[in-house]
Amino acid sequence: VVGSAIARELSKYNINACVIEKDEDVCSGTSKANSAIVHAGFDATPGTLKAQLNVEGNSMMDKLAEELDFPFKRNGSLVICTEPSNLEGLEKLYDKVQKNNVPGLKIIGRKELINMEPNVSDDACFALYAPTCGIVCPFNLTIALAENAYTNGIKFLLDTKVDNITPASEGYDILVTRKRRFKEVVHARAVINAAGVYADEINNMVSAHKLHITARKGEYMLLDKDAGKHVSHTIFQLPSKMGKGVLVSPTVHGNLLVGPTAVDVEDKEAVNTTQAGLDSLGRTASLSVKNVPLRQVITSFAGLRAHEAGDDFVIGEAEDAKGFINVAGIESPGLSSAPAIAVMVADRVKEMLNPEVNDKFNPIRKGILHPDTLTLEERNELIKKQPAYGNIICRCEMITEGEILDAIHRPLGARSLDG
Repeated sequence: VVGSAIARELSKYNINACVIEKDEDVCSGTSKANSAIVHAGFDATPGTLKAQLNVEGNSMMDKLAEELDFPFKRNGSLVICTEPSNLEGLEKLYDKVQKNNVPGLKIIGRKELINMEPNVSDDACFALYAPTCGIVCPFNLTIALAENAYTNGIKFLLDTKVDNITPASEGYDILVTRKRRFKEVVHARAVINAAGVYADEINNMVSAHKLHITARKGEYMLLDKDAGKHVSHTIFQLPSKMGKGVLVSPTVHGNLLVGPTAVDVEDKEAVNTTQAGLDSLGRTASLSVKNVPLRQVITSFAGLRAHEAGDDFVIGEAEDAKGFINVAGIESPGLSSAPAIAVMVADRVKEMLNPEVNDKFNPIRKGILHPDTLTLEERNELIKKQPAYGNIICRCEMITEGEILDAIHRPLGARSLDG
């Protein structure tokens, strides 16, 4: 999501740029497997890049959703306190959030909490309410950014793996393997390293200042739409050193999401779920929300957070590698911060390359048509013109053949069942 956001921001200039992606789709890793939350900014330490860019990115999301036509909703969040003795911890969190300039915050008592969320735990006594928190579709956001970048002139080399980067005349030579077969060298005056859990490996190819990224696995359970209204806000627990705890949240599609766990793993492709991890989600979620209907789980999945040892985003030019810009350690709130990170990085590229403004830049992108948003008359008219929209492929989510065809034939269209 960060790479796609940067690509879109760079497409506002007359610049010859490409995105190199090892998978066949722009949203195959952490960017699709996450909590889908646009955080208000209550957890990051004041003064860090996480704190600054979270709040800035959050404020940019409404305009982005309008321009790029992806689902986004400000549903607000509640950080639940289940013991009166923990009120002090909630108050410290409130003080931290005020320093991060998060608007609209307040601590509420049980009576107001129950009015807002009848299904909170019987032990819930206080909560920190943040109205600017939102929910988003992470893959629609990532794909929307990439499609808009592509239609504005950015090239995409998908299914292309970076093997090595070496300094060259006026920049870097990037050795890649395309389609798992063909070796090729891409020359770049500037390189932006937004490689997620692999950002340390890319940095360490060119810089003596080594980075170390730990893959922190988070497992989730997704419940069907019958459970979607169990809560209306995103429900957090008091944060710990491993993150914001297990959340219970509605999704923009009307489902209910429970997760994540937080376990550091060696394997950067370890997106398997475990019975122990999923069992722990149910137990931990019940501390803040009662009667979560776990019998209605329709799928489970895992994502990997890119945790850097310094516990902050690493953004900027490597000291010993001119023109090599790191965008590393982008764990939570990376999704929320992506638009602001993109502006920050694009500003640095402008200083380096001094490009002209792209007068033809078009910020508008139209998303996939969802027939269930139409009236019955509009839908019938659509099916007359395009019969594929009358053929239901997935009955539980009511996905039509027309939507699948649209996904395939779009800019950067899907090239796999997952895509």
